[in-house]
Amino acid sequence: MADLNLPILDLSELDRGPEAAARFRDDLRNATHEVGFFYLTGTGVPTELLRRLQKASRDFFALPEADKLAIENTRSPHFRGYTRIGGELTAGKVDWREQIDIGPEADAVEGGPDYNRLIGPNLWPAAQPELRGVVEEWHARLTEVSHTLLRSWALALGAEENHFEAAFADPATLIKIVRYPGTDAPDPQQGVGEHRDSGVLTLLWVEPGKGGLQVMRDGAWVDAPPVDDMFIVNIGEMLQFASGGHLTATNHRVISPVAPDDRISVPFFFNPSLDSVMPVIDLPEELRDGEGDTTSAGAYTIAGLYGENALRYRLRAHPNVAEAHHADLLAASASE
Repeated sequence: MADLNLPILDLSELDRGPEAAARFRDDLRNATHEVGFFYLTGTGVPTELLRRLQKASRDFFALPEADKLAIENTRSPHFRGYTRIGGELTAGKVDWREQIDIGPEADAVEGGPDYNRLIGPNLWPAAQPELRGVVEEWHARLTEVSHTLLRSWALALGAEENHFEAAFADPATLIKIVRYPGTDAPDPQQGVGEHRDSGVLTLLWVEPGKGGLQVMRDGAWVDAPPVDDMFIVNIGEMLQFASGGHLTATNHRVISPVAPDDRISVPFFFNPSLDSVMPVIDLPEELRDGEGDTTSAGAYTIAGLYGENALRYRLRAHPNVAEAHHADLLAASASE
């Protein structure tokens, strides 16, 4: 695997004694300081679960159009459910993909801060009842991995192991099950446009043998192909902010496959509780790089409550849902 363009880290080193654990934390810090992306193995996520997730994902997208549209995201004020091809934007441009968005299962909340509108039930396909069980098991496993990584980053950056824990007591997770259909266009098409994740941490599983993800390294796009039973991990701008700019949120994109091929991927986004502010680490002197980039989120106020950032993003990425359920927020934003 020496030809891979990203570092490879083994999470199981944390269980092999103090020296191995310290080495893992150093490698984790270096990978996310220099690249912002890495492959992760040794997570303990069963191969059998990976295969069940792959089958469930394929089965969902094979459903008749009417069954998928029965849970279209325009039916959910919480931005959950199915997004048809062309229904999401990145940097104002259409992404060539279809997907189902799944968040923490909860009852809707009336009143309170505007970001409470993100809290609510998921939309599950009646024609595929087995999907929910697979996704909920996936969510539990990847939440454990994410907490482990956050504790490791805290130690690697000179903070207490539990530095991030209070802000992630009720994490605002998001699972996207995505299908990129193939295109016949002569030029590469935008599966997902160039961007940096605005949140904290992304764990990505990609169907074996399906390329398309590209990461910016040293001013050039490099391929990040999937590796069996490994995750591709990247950090977002909120963790970059929390590290004083020492860690790097990196531009990446997805190129659509060439027809008749297609591609399944499942990103898991792990972010603070909606009512939390991302805790900043006071870096030790040896890790301070001078003028780190801590304000790269553009229109997003990454130093504020996570819920405000998340709602702003969802309103921009899914204008159809915003228009259907949140016209008052759009009007208020337009008047500012």
